[in-house]
Amino acid sequence: MDVRMVNLDGPLFSSLQHLIDAPDEMEKAMGASSHAYARDAKAMASTPADVKELPDAYVCVVDMPGLKPADVKVLVEDDRVLIVSGERKRQDEEGNARYLRMERRVGKFMRKFALPDNADVDAVSAVCLDGVLTVTVKKVPPREPKTVDIKVA
Repeated sequence: MDVRMVNLDGPLFSSLQHLIDAPDEMEKAMGASSHAYARDAKAMASTPADVKELPDAYVCVVDMPGLKPADVKVLVEDDRVLIVSGERKRQDEEGNARYLRMERRVGKFMRKFALPDNADVDAVSAVCLDGVLTVTVKKVPPREPKTVDIKVA
C-alpha cells in the first residue's frame, strides 16, 4: 500500500491511535493497584517451592540462597493462607565495577499456600538452614470417635 494513499489526519488513523493509547489510559485510571498485582504475580512466579504432606504435618521447602532469616517473613493470613515473602537486595560492589552478566534474582519474592482444613494454623514453625527455608504446619489430630453408653430402660 502506498503511504501517500493513507490520510494520517482521517478518522481511521484517529481511531487506531485511540486504541493504541487505551492501555496507557487504563493503567493510569487503575493506579497503583494494577502495578501491585503485576508485581505480586511476578514475585510469586519467581519463587519455586516444594510442598509435601507427612502423616502429622504439611511441609513447604523454599530455596533462599544468600538470605538471612531476618530478610524473610512467614505468616498465616485469613486463617488458611500461609505466606512466605521477603526481598533479596543486590550486594553493594566497588564503585567502579561494571556487571558483565546479572543472572541472580533480586527484588521482592512471595509465595502463598492455601492450607487445608486440618492444618493447625497455631502450630507453624520455620527453620532456615544453609539457604533453605522449611516451614512446617502441624495437622490437627483427627477426632477420636466418641463412645456413648447405652442405658437399659
